[in-house]
Amino acid sequence: MFKRILLPADGSEHSIRAAEKAIAIAKADVQSSVTVLYVVDGSTSKADVLKNWDSLGIASQRKAKLSAIEQQALNEKINFEIKIVRGEPGPAIVKYANDHKYDLIVIGSRGLNALQEMVLGSVSHKVAKRALCPVMIVK
Repeated sequence: MFKRILLPADGSEHSIRAAEKAIAIAKADVQSSVTVLYVVDGSTSKADVLKNWDSLGIASQRKAKLSAIEQQALNEKINFEIKIVRGEPGPAIVKYANDHKYDLIVIGSRGLNALQEMVLGSVSHKVAKRALCPVMIVK
């Protein structure tokens, strides 16, 4: 049913729960694949540079945020890939999903951003409003 699944993830608890759902959906059809999308926004990028002085450190830190999701996908033997894009998370996710014609987006209701903890994830809300495919928001 859903062959191309987009999983925007930032390593938060909500994105890990969203990954569990995306993987379960992908397991239902051997032709399904999951793209894990990590968006590097301006504030994340600045914080990464301040914590790490080399680009290898920054890349490994970003990869570490997604390691739990990567391990889940490997354990369940589903087809997946990890993509990293730059931009403001909501619009970047929508653009990537619409440009690549995904069948489903599975996204956590909140991310790592402290401000998002106060509102029903502003990123997930933007994605749900603007994506051209169905969006599943996982609590």
